[in-house]
Formats: sequence, C-alpha cells, structure tokens
Amino acid sequence: MLLVTGITGHTGRYFLQELIDKKYEGQIRCIVRETSNTSQLDTSGLNIEKVVGDIKDDAFLNKSMEGVDLIVHIINVRHTIRVIKAAINNNVSRAICVHTTGIYSKYKIASEEYKTIENELQNILDKDEISVSVLRPTMIYGDICDHNMSKFIKMVDKLRIFPVINNGKGLIQPVNARDLGKAYYNVLMMHVKKAKSEYNLSGEKPITMLEAFKVISDNLGKKTTFFSIPLSLGVFFARCLKIVTLGNVDYIEKVQRMSEDRCFSHEDAKKDFGFSPEPFEIGIAREVKEYINRSR
Repeated sequence: MLLVTGITGHTGRYFLQELIDKKYEGQIRCIVRETSNTSQLDTSGLNIEKVVGDIKDDAFLNKSMEGVDLIVHIINVRHTIRVIKAAINNNVSRAICVHTTGIYSKYKIASEEYKTIENELQNILDKDEISVSVLRPTMIYGDICDHNMSKFIKMVDKLRIFPVINNGKGLIQPVNARDLGKAYYNVLMMHVKKAKSEYNLSGEKPITMLEAFKVISDNLGKKTTFFSIPLSLGVFFARCLKIVTLGNVDYIEKVQRMSEDRCFSHEDAKKDFGFSPEPFEIGIAREVKEYINRSR
C-alpha cells in the first residue's frame, strides 16, 4: 500500500493527476485534514482510502502506517522525522520525502532548520534499513496559489516603477509544480535499488531575477521601469519595516536571498528518470493568464 501526505496541496495535486493518468492500480492511503478539498480524490477512480487527522499526532500517524509499504511524503519537510520514525515502527520499506534546495542557502536563517532535519534523518538511516530518497525542488511556481511567483506577479502588476536588488543579477531556477508531480511519480516507479538517495529538482535553466520580472511584465502587458538598489539598502528598509510592524512583517531574509544565486543542476534526475522541466517562459505565461482571468 502507498501512503501519501500532502496530496491535496499544490504539487500533491499534480502527483495525484499522474497517478490518475497512469492508472495506478495499487492501494493508496491519503492523509488529509478535515478542511482539505478532497473532490479530486473522490472522483479519481483510483483505489483510495482517506484518513482524516493531524500528522503531528503520533498515535494517528502510526495508525495510518499500518499495512503500508511505500510513502510519498509531500506536505512539509518539518514533518519528515516524525513520518520516518512512524514508518520504521511499522516496517515500511521505502519513503520518498520532498524537501527543499533552501538547505543550500548561505544564510543561516534560511538553511539551518533544513540542515538540522536532514542531519537527524541521516542519523536515523544509519541505524535502519528503510530506503529513503530526498527530493529537493527549487522555487516552486505554476499556479497563483503558489507562494513564490504569484507574489511577484501581483507586485509587477501594481508597480510601474519596480525596485530590484543589485541589478536583479541573482540567479534563480524556478520549477513548475506540474513537473514536480511527474517527478514524484517517476521516482516512485523506479526500482528501489536504482533510485539515488537525493535528487535536486530545478527548472529548465537558470535565469536572473530581472529576466523573470521582465517576462512577467511582458505577459501582463505592462511597461515596467526597473531600477537597482544595493542589497544593504534593501535590507535596511526591510529591518525598518519589521520594526514599524512590531515584527509582524519580516522580509529581511527574502530581501537577502534576492541577491543569492539559487540555481542547481538536475542532471541526476534527468539521467535517472528523464526529468525534463518545461521552459519558465511557458509556465509563467500560463500562471499570469490565470492571474489576469481571476483578478480582472
């Protein structure tokens, strides 16, 4: 039996669509919340069992693992240790866990927690035989429900004069949620002995922040003037905003990372399971169109 967490979320929905399109025949148990929209699950035609509960409840999680052979853990990297411990307690043989390339950040506030989780995970795996593959997406986009490009789209739409950090030279490599859904499925279908312990899942190629903003502006049909501000000044304004809002608005890390290169090779994923993400220009055009249709 396959257990999936986060199947009703952003990338989880596209993983479910892959299961549907490929007519997955095995039993699937999905952990969902009472507030989750499960309509896609209910009409999938797959052999799906829904279990409603809180993944932070260890008793519930252990109960959910009964009879499970495989796990695809999508919902949140912060739950990985809890999920893996429950998997080991129930003799699950294999798990695929979705983490993040944020672990590579030079900024401690961005990467420290992820490093701690993965170090603890490795300590567990050193003592147990469960097979685990960690998938690390870069900046995820693809629909206006994402937490990355959707915000940039709104900002570019509203501002005719748009500030960029350090001339917008920071490199990013956004990956579409649709490509991630396919990747999760392809890793799942790989023979356990052929799957590597980790894969970076990045977009087609690196682009600068300025290039991304210009593509968004063009798709919005806007004439946007971009001007550069030094990183130090951007951080200063972010700190001021944090003070004024009594800590309720904290963009310091986000401003800092605007100048940090966030591009990573997905060569292993391409070689092992044919990972071939679509060009950013295609994916962002689709997302901007969705934004326009909903907001105007």
